[in-house]
Amino acid sequence: MQKKLTITIDEQVYEGLHTVIGPRRISQFIEDLVRPHVLARDLDAAYKEMAQDEAREAEALTWAETTVGDMSGATR
Repeated sequence: MQKKLTITIDEQVYEGLHTVIGPRRISQFIEDLVRPHVLARDLDAAYKEMAQDEAREAEALTWAETTVGDMSGATR
C-alpha cells in the first residue's frame, strides 16, 4: 500500500530533481534513497546481492586500487 507524503525542499533542489530524475520519477528516486535507512535488511543477503553485480564490483575494485596509492604518505 502506498501513502502520499508532502515534503518541502529548496527550489533549486526541486528543479534539479525535475531536470535530472524526471517529473514522474521523483517519488521512486526518493523512496530508493530513503528505504535502506529506514527498513532493516538482512545484511548477509544484501552483501551477496551486491557481490553478484559484476559491474559494481569491478568499479569498486578499480576505485580501491586507484585510491590506495593516495594513502601511501598518510600519517595515522
